[in-house]
Amino acid sequence: MHNTLRRLDLNLLVTLDALLSEQNVTRAARLLNLAQPTVSLQLGRLREILDDPLLLPGPRGMSPTERARELRGPLREALVALEGALTPSVTFEPALSDLTWRVAASDYATTALVWPSLAVLRHRAPNTRLALLSKNPVNLAHDLENGQLDLALHTRDEASAKLRQRSLVHERYVLAGRRGHPALASKLSLKAFCGLEHAIMSPNGAGFVGSTDQALAAKGLERRVVLSVPNFNSLVSALAHSDLVAVVPERLVRNDPALHVQVPPLAIPGFEMLLLWPERLHRDPAHMWLRELIASTLQTASGSEV
Repeated sequence: MHNTLRRLDLNLLVTLDALLSEQNVTRAARLLNLAQPTVSLQLGRLREILDDPLLLPGPRGMSPTERARELRGPLREALVALEGALTPSVTFEPALSDLTWRVAASDYATTALVWPSLAVLRHRAPNTRLALLSKNPVNLAHDLENGQLDLALHTRDEASAKLRQRSLVHERYVLAGRRGHPALASKLSLKAFCGLEHAIMSPNGAGFVGSTDQALAAKGLERRVVLSVPNFNSLVSALAHSDLVAVVPERLVRNDPALHVQVPPLAIPGFEMLLLWPERLHRDPAHMWLRELIASTLQTASGSEV
């Protein structure tokens, strides 16, 4: 089979398909927009390669041989499949799609960036499924490029240069504590801030130092961190059930009725969140639709360009 394929090219197969359909060289030539002698030459080449006359003269034109009859259906199916594979899809109909999207997102990204899009996603693409995965940042590029993930939401400072990217939000940090917290009734001084009992999110486990501590150290100060938790959801819950305070990304807490939020008394560098995806999905209509849905929903929620 492989030797036969090496001697054939796509033009010969297209000509054979037309000949088997029309069973007439002149009509096949007209269908292919070729000169009749060209089609006759190609028929001769096909007969040589396939070692079969394919079409024989008959009382009503040309009649296919038994080999030609056997080839007609599989050849048509193969050409249709090939054309479908080579023709890019120009539309995506979310209402009809049953895709499953696999998205890497931390608990922050899930709460602050995915949840605002979820209701819109379910409304516009009700038959799709969304799998949210927690992934090691070191493996993101590999997992995206090898088909284990479709999309990732991650900070710019750890984004791989191999991946396509789109900026989603620039996040800032705020100070949060339970609503009615006595220390947060008015704006805190830096000294008062350091004297409070703080909680911190440490994704690597049991850490008690973060970017806030680095900003304080630059001023020769330190705070009292008495609780370390592995994710932001646990951190926010701890604030609502204690007199602890924490410096957290604003989007996590700004609409939480159980918490009081204010600007911290020192500048703490924020971060930028990106959408990351592999080159293999860059022009995929479904993937483009999902990326645009997430980005536009966040723009609408913030009331401004992000």
